[in-house]
Amino acid sequence: MYTTSFAFFEALWEAGVSHVFVNLGSDHPSIIEAMVKGQHERPDRFPKIITCPNEMVALSMADGYARFSGQPQAVIVHVDVGTQGLGAAVHNASCGRAPVLIFAGLSPYTIEGETRGSRTEYIHWIQDVPDQKQIVAQYCRYSGEIKDGRNVKQLVNRALSFATSDPQGPVYLCGAREPMEQEIKPYALDQEHWSPVGPAALTQTAVKTIAEALVRAEQPLVVTGYSGRTHSTVGELVKLADTVKGLRVLDTGGSDMCFPADHRAWLGLRYGVEDAIKNADVILVADCDVPWINTQCHPKEGAKIYHIDSDPLKQQMPVFYIKALARYKVNSGTAFHQLHTYINSTDSLRSVVNSEAFQENWTKLEKSYHQRLDLIKSQAVAGSDGTFGPSYLINRLRQACPQDTIWCIEAVTNTAFVADQIQATLPGSWINCGGGGLGWSGGGALGVKLATDKTGDPKFVCQIVGDGTYLFSVPASVYWISERYHIPILTIVLNNKGWNAPRRSLLLVHPDGAGSKVSNEELNISFAPTPDYAGIARAASGGKIWAGCTAKAGELDALLKEAVEVVKGGTSAVLEAQLEGPQGKFGGGRAVLVG
Repeated sequence: MYTTSFAFFEALWEAGVSHVFVNLGSDHPSIIEAMVKGQHERPDRFPKIITCPNEMVALSMADGYARFSGQPQAVIVHVDVGTQGLGAAVHNASCGRAPVLIFAGLSPYTIEGETRGSRTEYIHWIQDVPDQKQIVAQYCRYSGEIKDGRNVKQLVNRALSFATSDPQGPVYLCGAREPMEQEIKPYALDQEHWSPVGPAALTQTAVKTIAEALVRAEQPLVVTGYSGRTHSTVGELVKLADTVKGLRVLDTGGSDMCFPADHRAWLGLRYGVEDAIKNADVILVADCDVPWINTQCHPKEGAKIYHIDSDPLKQQMPVFYIKALARYKVNSGTAFHQLHTYINSTDSLRSVVNSEAFQENWTKLEKSYHQRLDLIKSQAVAGSDGTFGPSYLINRLRQACPQDTIWCIEAVTNTAFVADQIQATLPGSWINCGGGGLGWSGGGALGVKLATDKTGDPKFVCQIVGDGTYLFSVPASVYWISERYHIPILTIVLNNKGWNAPRRSLLLVHPDGAGSKVSNEELNISFAPTPDYAGIARAASGGKIWAGCTAKAGELDALLKEAVEVVKGGTSAVLEAQLEGPQGKFGGGRAVLVG
């Protein structure tokens, strides 16, 4: 029997989808039949099915896998309630530009048994809602309904075309039991006709304008956020920085490692607050959602600003604007390549960038770069009482983990401290939650690890997560999946005893208000008494996962070494680090985050 549901899966594997993360329900009988058929008849091609006890984790896994691999992945959930169960993960996939296809069933629309798939259970009346797509449509690049099996492959490929074209993101399809049960004649599509929209380039006029502005600038700056999601773009930005000696690059933490920390132009990761923004006379904003926070930091008057982006209008943001002289809907990697190629092939500009003045800029940049590294190094110290903060912890963690570790970060108020100490250099080696829906990193790290294993060159994957965010990640589901499918990751839980982001937000608006003078308990952001974070993971895995906890700097190296070896051996490990001392509790030092 060849049904719409089987054709749906066939369309997925023909389009290159290798994994489907599922949370099944009463709307999926034909989906389940198709899974059994496919796994028996086409085990060589049928997508790998990953059972996920929680929808948030399912979509976060697909998100992590897709963002690391660049290949779209799929999620299947249950009608309206399963769609709602995706929760903040839809927001994250949208802001993080993850090419993911979500499929959800619909309640059957026939009652009397008119066709196979008619209503058979009480819940089919309760879960019948007026417009299920609208639950997530505003976050998706495309949403549609499968109404007839004879064009199901066209709908799947249309959805994937949206998911994989810039700006990439999630797409949503739904279908009731009746059309998904429909028997149809087998058919195939020519996949060559369903490729994503190709990358756009700058016009020659735009190339000339931006290139000349960068070369003539005294303090040029690139502000980026997610350009590194295309790994080759990192190298193109490096070539531009090598060409325009004195150019600096600021990463605003959009979602990926955009510029390597071993380059002298590296300013690190800051959330839109950095002195370089204030003193730059020419700024190129590239693939960035929040280049600066106007109430905290903004360019000086007269600065020339140019904006290149896959979505320069930020079409899903009701309020967004920057004072750009020009903005271009282009592929940033293509644009960087055009700019450095034009400068190096234009005599007048080439002579300027090869001049003695630019060599002096290069030397000054190296000096300031090493001063920045020295400051970062000075922060990685333990307290005199043996306690430690995030800088010391991450410095020791960086030493303990393999050089090519992939870091999945959701450290919230500690993110800049983490980035400073990790100093990522490899494209694709740093991935953080693209949005504000806390809880991404648990499933995200599993998805990234799964993707690296699929390549045949497995990588060590480390999740760094705040204590509040760890609870948002549904750890019981995360570590059950880790054990069930043998996906080993290392998790470091930064325990600063609660949600410190709300305190930061409060102080930015009411620095001397009543809330500034009271404890976390009075602000209702405390997690005292502290949960056993590592114990939650161990229990979810049936006691298999390694679990550790420390508040003492003297114990840290030994525990990290043990945890790393456990993960290398094929089992996940969770270490709770209780932060105090330098940069503990409420942070401090240079790496101050806003928001």
